[in-house]
Amino acid sequence: MSRARILTTAAVSLALVLGGAAFWLSRHQQASQPSGASGAMVQVRVPDLSAVALEGQALFQGNCAMCHGDLADGRQGLGPPLVHKIYEPGHHSDGSFYLAAAQGVRAHHWRFGNMPPVDTVSQDDVGKIVAYVRSLQRANGIY
Repeated sequence: MSRARILTTAAVSLALVLGGAAFWLSRHQQASQPSGASGAMVQVRVPDLSAVALEGQALFQGNCAMCHGDLADGRQGLGPPLVHKIYEPGHHSDGSFYLAAAQGVRAHHWRFGNMPPVDTVSQDDVGKIVAYVRSLQRANGIY
């Protein structure tokens, strides 16, 4: 085999290996990203928020977003979107959010496992979080 043919074969093999590695890495990074378009489960339009909803947004970011997404849009493998028909007020009242924070939730709509109680939020905090989530829901056609 000629030297040129050996070099060409080696270059093609290297390109295939590097291409495969780059593809695997890009898929792995997308799957493990905690937020952003690739981690979100639904698209969410953000409206102008009231003062209470803005306070709720900050509380949500600090206590809920890790699992439920920055915009209550869910996180693949971690937690469901709250901007979803399942969480409309007629199906999950505001009281269900208070109970979820205080007592946790047994998995029943989604396959994310049970939600533990959130000891870091007060009843007042939950009210502000609910105001934020309901504002997002209304802006996205969930009444």
